[in-house]
Amino acid sequence: MEYIHSKDIFLLIRDTLKLVDRQAMDHGSRVAYLLYKMLECRGGYEKFELADFVFLASLHDIGAYRTDKLKDIVQYDCKESRPHAAYGYLVFKYLSPLSELASIILYHHTDYLRLQEMDYEYKDIAAFLGFAEKVDIFSGALKDAFDIQMFKKQEGAVISPEALELYEQAVSKYDILRKVKSGEYKEELDDIIEYMIFTNEDKKKYLEMLMYCQGFRSEKSVVDTVTCMCIAEMLGQMVRLTDTEREMLYYGALLHDIGMMSIPEEIINAPRKLTAEEYSKVKTHVHLAEKVLSNRMAAEIVEIVAAHHERCDGSGYPRGLRETQMSHNQEILQLADTVTALLGERSYRKELRKEDIISIIKVGAAEGKYNKVIVKALLENYDEIMKKVKNRSDEIMGIYRKLNQQYDKYQLNCRQ
Repeated sequence: MEYIHSKDIFLLIRDTLKLVDRQAMDHGSRVAYLLYKMLECRGGYEKFELADFVFLASLHDIGAYRTDKLKDIVQYDCKESRPHAAYGYLVFKYLSPLSELASIILYHHTDYLRLQEMDYEYKDIAAFLGFAEKVDIFSGALKDAFDIQMFKKQEGAVISPEALELYEQAVSKYDILRKVKSGEYKEELDDIIEYMIFTNEDKKKYLEMLMYCQGFRSEKSVVDTVTCMCIAEMLGQMVRLTDTEREMLYYGALLHDIGMMSIPEEIINAPRKLTAEEYSKVKTHVHLAEKVLSNRMAAEIVEIVAAHHERCDGSGYPRGLRETQMSHNQEILQLADTVTALLGERSYRKELRKEDIISIIKVGAAEGKYNKVIVKALLENYDEIMKKVKNRSDEIMGIYRKLNQQYDKYQLNCRQ
């Protein structure tokens, strides 16, 4: 079963990152458009190749989402470009199907003369991307005072002569600067992403990459999602879900907390009980997740995500659904999410003992909050589930931690 189309993978990632910072994602879209039209002028590319470059260019600043400079494009793109370029490179290298293009992100801030010394297949694309980015930043800042001639003095040293030539061709042929200013470029960008072609395995990898993006602010967010996925997977096996049901549950668990990316960090990590206003803000993450997933993912998966805070007795949110209104998949994710929240230390409490967790779940089941069959499967197999969850979580988190270790090593080398 196809749960999401190739084009919708891109749109889902774009819209989810907009929850964190719309300005940064809009910047990425404009840069991707400029690069796309420059490459069209250059010629020699198939539509699907152009679509891949557009995908990469749209997310070229994905590493900046990990920094505290996200609100200042000039700061992270012109003054402190190396750290976010390195992290973006690592994200695409380890987490995406476009690993062979990842170095474009790493090198797109590299001066033209240095690029010419490199033996890298896509060094020209890196130069074009870097130039497109400069155009977007300076044209946005200077507005009508922007003049492409300001880059002429850097031509051949910092700026690629071919990039400058292609840009001028694209302005003449496609009127790209006016379309960027008016917003018309979005239609052309939508047209090219129709040519994105991903296998089911590619799609799965991109959705997992989106899940890992939750770790830009806190690794704990990724650990929690992976833990929840693993618990849900085990419970799905134990209550004998069909293969199709288990696959939908996997994607529901994978994406259930993406709406949390919009919640301010000071609320997420508050070392105290949240105020009523803060708790209301946290609760919006369900609606936001449902909004970005709707018309992208299969409806069954959206329904699983939208119900992960519902409860069988109708006391949950956002709709107050009852057991007869929910599927086993929804009920499994609810229990898996609850257990995940009880596991491990939180900013406002110490780690709970196994006995405490089991007691809380038993009380909830007695009150009718959770499906009793699913609770029975959890309690009778608790130690086995937790052992397998730990092994599976360690396996999944291994790649993510390797990425962060390499980034930390890169940062250390830069400071020395």
